[in-house]
Amino acid sequence: MINPRWRLACAGAMLLAACSTVQLGRDFNINVFEARVQRGVTTQTQVRQWLGAPTNTGIAVQADDSLNEEWTYYFAQGSLPSLSDAKFKTLQVRFDTQGKVVSYSWSGDAAAK
Repeated sequence: MINPRWRLACAGAMLLAACSTVQLGRDFNINVFEARVQRGVTTQTQVRQWLGAPTNTGIAVQADDSLNEEWTYYFAQGSLPSLSDAKFKTLQVRFDTQGKVVSYSWSGDAAAK
């Protein structure tokens, strides 16, 4: 027979988990990034100092077939179980062959900026 206190503890843990907030990625402030970044000047080292290591990296193929290294940062947060209040934002930063910012794009809920 299972101890009643153990059942109560398990039920409480399940209730807390069902009402908890989940978070993915690392939060970042796009306004601070936009105030600091300068295309053709800002380096990968500076971006890493401001935002930390990127969540993902890859290559962006441009219309003229040139290639840019691309770093992606994202942040998502919401309450379980429905995630109806979920907020998501993503920032993609592209670098030239010298490691300087050539462009960036961001998307997400304006309130999550």
